[in-house]
Amino acid sequence: MKIRILSTSDVHGYLLPNDFKSSAQNTGFGYLKAASVIEKVRSEADDDEIVLYIENGDFIQGSPLTDFIYRTHQEKHLNTLFSQLANALHPDAAVLGNHEFNYGIDYIADSWKTRDFPILAANIAGDDIRKISDGPYTIIDSKGIKIAILGLTTQFVPNWEDPRNLGDLQFNSALKVAKQYVPKLKELADVVIVAYHGGFDSDLETGELIENRTGENEGYQLLQEVPGIDALVTGHQHREIADKVNGIPTTQPGYRGKDVGEITIELDANKQITNARTELLSCEKHPINNHLQAMVESVQKEVNVWLDQPIANINGDGLVNNPMAARLYGNGFLDLINRIQMDYANVDIAATTLFNNDIPGFNDSVSVRDVLTSYIFPNTLAVEEVSGSDLKAALERCASFFTITDNQIVVSKEFSEPKMQYFNYDYYSGIDYTFDLTKPVGQRVVRMDYQGKPVSDSQKLKVCLNQYRSVGAGDYDMYSRDKIIATFEDDMPKIIIDYLHNHQNIIVEQPQNLKIIK
Repeated sequence: MKIRILSTSDVHGYLLPNDFKSSAQNTGFGYLKAASVIEKVRSEADDDEIVLYIENGDFIQGSPLTDFIYRTHQEKHLNTLFSQLANALHPDAAVLGNHEFNYGIDYIADSWKTRDFPILAANIAGDDIRKISDGPYTIIDSKGIKIAILGLTTQFVPNWEDPRNLGDLQFNSALKVAKQYVPKLKELADVVIVAYHGGFDSDLETGELIENRTGENEGYQLLQEVPGIDALVTGHQHREIADKVNGIPTTQPGYRGKDVGEITIELDANKQITNARTELLSCEKHPINNHLQAMVESVQKEVNVWLDQPIANINGDGLVNNPMAARLYGNGFLDLINRIQMDYANVDIAATTLFNNDIPGFNDSVSVRDVLTSYIFPNTLAVEEVSGSDLKAALERCASFFTITDNQIVVSKEFSEPKMQYFNYDYYSGIDYTFDLTKPVGQRVVRMDYQGKPVSDSQKLKVCLNQYRSVGAGDYDMYSRDKIIATFEDDMPKIIIDYLHNHQNIIVEQPQNLKIIK
């Protein structure tokens, strides 16, 4: 007997093979391609095979399509599309990703209200969890085999999320909760699968820490410290993993439907596991699922009409032609985003980030599409009052993003392994500062001026940050909730669109406030 465990994770609303930079693209990813892979595996399964499918979180947020649906759902009721799509593929279980909570509990409940599969949330407590979850685990009885699936979500959600979106929910350690449930499930089932929207803070081969152990990514500990797990499905980090750790098969299928994770477990006549293997099934060469395409096409057309609405004309160069140069020296686009944040929050200093190397920036004519493909997260803003020493510490963290290798400035290992973390480097406006990259990490900020004068350690400054950074995420421990003096409900895409609508003669220029010594 074989059990084949298929998984998608971090689809982020990329349904058709299109990244929304234009209406006519045909990329190698998308949930509708993953759907074809899943149906192909099912159709080709032998009689002695059980095929399971798990949707592992971050499904309803993350693309211009999900943004459109969120902004129009009360009028158009389009968010039931998520339930309809998933129902068509008949998942055996799903878990909640951290980005599911970006739009709040009621939106999650409304989006999944017509689902015909269980959403599992073993490590999330509180009365409100009943609105969005069907329990901690499910047990499937198929072909004489009992299979338990335990659902877990990274406990780090409250560290990023606006508390207003979380109701009375409490997020507990996935490791601690798994230790409670897995032994019980081993008594109830022949095979125990853990579906975890979280990743790994350690190297899978050596066990060496590859990021600070904060509790955000407890996958490695699950495989080392919880006896009885027979397979682990992971996500959250957008990594591509198909491996065995401590003898336990584990997968992580990237993001946007690029791959489908597959774990195959073989059992003998006594229902004992004799072998296991892992694989990532590439979706690139598979066709779009025609049935699901018919469900999506009309919404996609509405999204494209919305995205192509013109907002404003700008003067100057707002494109991001060289992402590394933009991070090293600032860039007209990044400076404009900071200026918008400063205007909205009524402060003189702001920081923003270039989320990845695919951010296009703004051409002379800016559309809704340009905004949503250049600022890709629904971040809200916060203002913190920090000391000069706090701000310097934040800049030192930024300066550590770079290293010099063979006389070339590249991204340091800390920010590039196990995955690129472009989103954890910030560019600041409102201050003049210099990084000396020839100096050791922690000693690289050699100039930091505000309004033409050096900043003292005890000086108090108000800084506008996105919500993610304002709570210290990305190892920016100098920022924290207790230093926040103002928060705002509007998300950044809306703030940017409103600003562009309301301002004429917007001039974008290459800033001169960041200098690099190399």
